[in-house]
Amino acid sequence: MIVFDLSCANGHRFEGWFASTGDFASQKERRLLTCPQCGCDEVVKAPMAPAVGKKGNQRSEQPAVAQPSAPHARSMSNVPVTPEVEQALVKLAEAQKAALKDSKWVGKSFAEDARAMHYGERDAEAIHGEASLEEAQKLVDEGIDVAPLPFPVAPPKSLN
Repeated sequence: MIVFDLSCANGHRFEGWFASTGDFASQKERRLLTCPQCGCDEVVKAPMAPAVGKKGNQRSEQPAVAQPSAPHARSMSNVPVTPEVEQALVKLAEAQKAALKDSKWVGKSFAEDARAMHYGERDAEAIHGEASLEEAQKLVDEGIDVAPLPFPVAPPKSLN
């Protein structure tokens, strides 16, 4: 899994998780990448600092403890986050994990499967997967309840 810092044409910065650089390129080409703040589909990789590991033959020293940029705040991404916001994000991640516990991954067939269950063509069950913004909008227009997940979900086969 590769995490890229991304930005949209409107200047919003956000993270994207991809199976590979090729996966990013493929999603960008198919215009599947959209800004979570404004929905803009003009998304590019933002400059980011490389994560370079330490050589294995060097002595480890105690790292300096970084001080938060604001009182009672921790840095997440490029903005300071208060403990209350951090706690809310943790609770949101736990809620998503609980919701997905009994949900079946259907991948790119999400829209098709959701539609089939809605119209009684197959048994209803909790599912999650991938859908473009256009596919999700069509489902909503048909009266099919769908909701985006707040955090990215990796397909089960791509997990270690």
